[in-house]
Amino acid sequence: MNRSRVLPGLLFLALLAFAGTARAAELTIEITQGVDDPVPMAVVPFGWAEVDSPPENIADIVRFDLARSGQFAMTAAEDMLSLPSREQDVFYRDWRIQGVAYVLIGRVERTGDRFRVHYALFDVFRETRLLAGTREGPSGRLRDMAHEISDVVFEELTGMRGAFNTKLLYVVAQNIATPNEVFRLEMADADGARPMTLLRSNEPILSADWAPDGRSVVYVSFETGKPAIYIQEIATGEREMITDFEGLNGAPALSPDGRQVAMVLSMGGQPDIYLLDLDTRRLRQVTRHFSIDTEPSWTHDGRGLVFTSNRGGQPQIYRVELASGQIERLTFEGDYNARARMLQDGRNMVFVHRRRGTHHIAIMDLETGELNVLTETSLDESPSVAPNGSMVIYATREQGRGILAVVSIDGRVRYRLPSTEGDVREPSWSPFLE
Repeated sequence: MNRSRVLPGLLFLALLAFAGTARAAELTIEITQGVDDPVPMAVVPFGWAEVDSPPENIADIVRFDLARSGQFAMTAAEDMLSLPSREQDVFYRDWRIQGVAYVLIGRVERTGDRFRVHYALFDVFRETRLLAGTREGPSGRLRDMAHEISDVVFEELTGMRGAFNTKLLYVVAQNIATPNEVFRLEMADADGARPMTLLRSNEPILSADWAPDGRSVVYVSFETGKPAIYIQEIATGEREMITDFEGLNGAPALSPDGRQVAMVLSMGGQPDIYLLDLDTRRLRQVTRHFSIDTEPSWTHDGRGLVFTSNRGGQPQIYRVELASGQIERLTFEGDYNARARMLQDGRNMVFVHRRRGTHHIAIMDLETGELNVLTETSLDESPSVAPNGSMVIYATREQGRGILAVVSIDGRVRYRLPSTEGDVREPSWSPFLE
């Protein structure tokens, strides 16, 4: 197979004012809804020893991570009665007066080119320290360390593993339907910071998906004039075309063990689901039907696929067991259900559901059959679930342009990611990055 190295592209976005300096475009998170009774919390500005101009504002990063979870009401730094950076300087009475339930403090020490970040979390009303820890690394890892602290704090206070130290994939389309049309496959932190271009093309890029270890991605590119599937290493930019069959090559999805790619091929005339073994390059046909079978996605255990098919006359979601080939229809409510993604619990599934002529993101409990619509926007598509199963990112439209939006699994927390330019689409949330 041909290999080519992808040259670094221009940065595309900066999600927060303090998060980056990209000039091509800008995204800003707008939190539109949180839980009804968020927990009052304070993240005190971290102290910096012998550093005149800190390269990152760690407290701001942590504060925003926790705020966009929708679970916490954050105290502004200018409203704090004191700014402790060590445990002995934490006066619980000051925080009780302000009604703050939890306080996170920290300080940063520098030794040469390395930084050591100390942090501690306190329960104000019990007057106890809940946790304390240290992160260490070069300046380039300060933002990672901030997200790691957010994850630790979130898990301590909610019991759920945090997903702040993860990544997002998405496609940016600019100058659509003009001679200057361009597409970029972008990757950024889960808060939109540190964006980078993985691929730039004058032809469409579709259906990006992560490898389970987060080190590579798979996607469809039309750069040769027809759809082909590529796999690309993130660290090196090295990439390889893995399919170039006649007809459709689409909707790739890597298996939980990273050894197979589910995809849609139309070699037999009609689109069907196939599996490609990445080691042997052996191809296996999974579905055989005169209808359109498309949009495969793996079950959490890797033993099956969910996919969209119109074999019943309308687009609905089906599940196939790979060992036996047995196919089961999963959705019956509504005349359009598509683009399913399973949660790690193996029980719930998010997908695009049309209700009263409008496309929304919905979740269904496969054991009870209960279906709940999560979004209030319209023309919603391409849902992708955070690795901790707490949030869903999806593409929607606002004022005629594509944007990304996020909703919690229970529908109580929402935020939007409007862009200053271009259409943003096809989001994919990374797995946990170890």
